[in-house]
Amino acid sequence: MLSKTWRVQPLPMIIIEILKRKGSLTDVDLLETLKSSFSLYRDLSFNELNKTLMKMEITGLISVSSLTKGRRLVQLAKK
Repeated sequence: MLSKTWRVQPLPMIIIEILKRKGSLTDVDLLETLKSSFSLYRDLSFNELNKTLMKMEITGLISVSSLTKGRRLVQLAKK
């Protein structure tokens, strides 16, 4: 049985921290960074990351653009 636990920091906040520190990243690199740097996100799926990125893009926190087929560039939105 898969049990979900509350995470200390919400995923969008951690993504913003990573993008501030490293600049723009591909979605694959962002997922690898989340899994390796934050133990609570080791089980994060690509689908869950995509849903979070979509919500963040809709709210204007980040911008996501297509690089090649299947790869996207994620960066903080310019103010």
